Amino acid sequence: MTIYSCETHIGHALDMFVATEKKIPLMENISEEEKLSTKCEYCEERATYIVANK
Repeated sequence: MTIYSCETHIGHALDMFVATEKKIPLMENISEEEKLSTKCEYCEERATYIVANK
């Protein structure tokens, strides 16, 4: 599972990951190149973080 999130929705993204996967996720800043084209999964803002289990 991978979730892209902005600053505003990072808490929700972490909560959703734990609820779905039942594991502690890794949270990382996404690269500057990815920020230009990647949107938050909960709004239209640019994503800042990637929440994943890899």
